[in-house]
Amino acid sequence: MKNSLLYTFVVLIILTILSATISHLHLSKIGVAIIVISALIKFLLVGFQFLELKAAHRFWQVLFVIYSTLIGTVFIVLL
Repeated sequence: MKNSLLYTFVVLIILTILSATISHLHLSKIGVAIIVISALIKFLLVGFQFLELKAAHRFWQVLFVIYSTLIGTVFIVLL
């Protein structure tokens, strides 16, 4: 249990550093798309690991994934 929380925390830190680094490179749409995908991954990690969605009913898990994927896709399309 504690190892999975630690691994999730480390992945969140790495994705945050990656997003900050990409934002300083001044990449155009590709950089923004990478940052949005990174934010989507972080959103899913926090939802399933720290908000205990992995113990929730399958309906709520699927709804959470569909919602977050839809929002991420809309952000990327609107670039």
